[in-house]
Amino acid sequence: MTSNEIRQKFLDFYKKRSHAILPSASLVPENDPSVLFNTAGMQPLVPYLLGQAHPAGVRLADVQKCVRTGDLEDIGDNRHLSFFEMMGNWSLGDYFKKEAISWSYEFLTSKDEGLGLDPSRLYVTCFEGDANAPRDNESAEIWMSLGIPKNRIYFLGADDNWWSPGDNGPCGPDTEMFYDLTSGGLGDLSPAEFASATAREDIIEIWNDVFMEYEKKDGQVIGKLAKKNVDTGAGLERMTAVMQGKTTAYDTDLFSELITLAATLADDKRGQRVIADHFRTAVFMITDGVLPSNTDRGYILRRLIRRAIMKTTSHELLSDKITGLVNAVVTKYQTQYPELADHTDLIVKTIENEAVKFQKTLKDGLKEFEKGIDPFVLFTTYGFPVELTEELAREKGQIIDRDNFDEKMKEHQKLSQTASAGMFKGGLGGNSEQITKYHTATHLLHQALHDVLGDEVSQKGSNITDDRLRFDFSFSRKMTNEEKTEVEKIINQKIAEGLAVNSVTLPKLEAEATGARHSFGDKYGDMVTIYFIGSNLDSAYSKEFCGGPHVENTGVLGTFKIQKEEAVAQGIRRIKAVLL
Repeated sequence: MTSNEIRQKFLDFYKKRSHAILPSASLVPENDPSVLFNTAGMQPLVPYLLGQAHPAGVRLADVQKCVRTGDLEDIGDNRHLSFFEMMGNWSLGDYFKKEAISWSYEFLTSKDEGLGLDPSRLYVTCFEGDANAPRDNESAEIWMSLGIPKNRIYFLGADDNWWSPGDNGPCGPDTEMFYDLTSGGLGDLSPAEFASATAREDIIEIWNDVFMEYEKKDGQVIGKLAKKNVDTGAGLERMTAVMQGKTTAYDTDLFSELITLAATLADDKRGQRVIADHFRTAVFMITDGVLPSNTDRGYILRRLIRRAIMKTTSHELLSDKITGLVNAVVTKYQTQYPELADHTDLIVKTIENEAVKFQKTLKDGLKEFEKGIDPFVLFTTYGFPVELTEELAREKGQIIDRDNFDEKMKEHQKLSQTASAGMFKGGLGGNSEQITKYHTATHLLHQALHDVLGDEVSQKGSNITDDRLRFDFSFSRKMTNEEKTEVEKIINQKIAEGLAVNSVTLPKLEAEATGARHSFGDKYGDMVTIYFIGSNLDSAYSKEFCGGPHVENTGVLGTFKIQKEEAVAQGIRRIKAVLL
């Protein structure tokens, strides 16, 4: 079964069970400054899991694009990927454990509507209970009613089978499904044998059903929720490996063409996998508006591109190779994500430009290496990869103290994480009062830019914290001081008018007909929420497709002030602004 068939089977299965099928959200979180990327399927749905009504209803399913880059050094082993797709189904106060578990089992094992996996190779885990919540016998009993033997159900602690977003909010037990990959099958296992088999990856987790039925406050469970939610997740890459009889996603159809191309650039298997993985991720990042830079998302993208180049035998990537790798990703995914094809030229040009810059970095770094500069300084100041420093040192008969370098890097990463936590302090969902104000101010800014600069302007990205907003937009030149002053004047006038901020949910075609601003490259569900600033939708000053949250009236925003307007890439400008 191909990866495309698995993805489609999942969506068809849940559509038949009255789930609205949602398009994947962008990799860049909307109005959530607490993270750089969407790292899990549930992340774009947090406001709805916390109680906000979803325009598509109470039963939802999707395949969400995700990026995780916290363990880049592990990329290329059998398990780690920087980009992945998470299949998920959701119940917002509708069905609960019985339906969720039964459908998970049915999709995994049904030969007609599901994947047709062998039930005798399944194992499950449930929450064993603790001081906060009792043992989840209900889930175990449902599994047994479906035919899972009692001795194939393992009760584990909160570290394994409890989900919580932090010290406050909805939380609850989860039940995880595991599959035996061995040729002959391991059969019945004791708890200790099961733990050993999962550690060896003879048995791997393939699905997780989370049951949000409790409420936590200050780290303690204080009771049950009136409205219980279900959040499930199954990784497409891992499921594809299982269905194609492989031990790693790198050997599946998702990577076959990429690995073939990478093999012409690197001799070792690990390097080939890194090139394939990083290019796949870079293509999706750039499509979703991320551009290389020295900070935040742009730094992650820059690092991915440069790591891919470093894994090539020649430490460089020529234009034809870049084009080939990009086209391999686009061809594989364009049916599900047609926006990739629309951005192919931009993707190729962006990576080509970064490759040229990296060659200069390597040239400058070589000069500093000859001076005997510390490898840590070479890396942090010049971007010179430590792997290349080690290689050059070996040629000179020298040894780099890698332990010392790694120790300094750990400390550097701690400082970076602390700084990042300070920068992105909006919290889960980014719904603090100040962030909500900045979100509404961003809508005013977007419209004011159109008023002053014309319709050449289109939004390319935004980031909001408690302290400021940052707005990226397409425009071919630097704004004049007069234009910036005019934008401020318009926004502050709309604030002074105390305009109402309201929302309406409409079918997508009807929503588009209102003239509300939206990203033409983005996918939207059948029902769309529009936030508009003004007394009614027709005459509103600003109207945009948006999930919220917003203030109720512009009069609470204060005074809008542009602090900086600058270029971030060719044809892309950035405004940083504050509310005083």
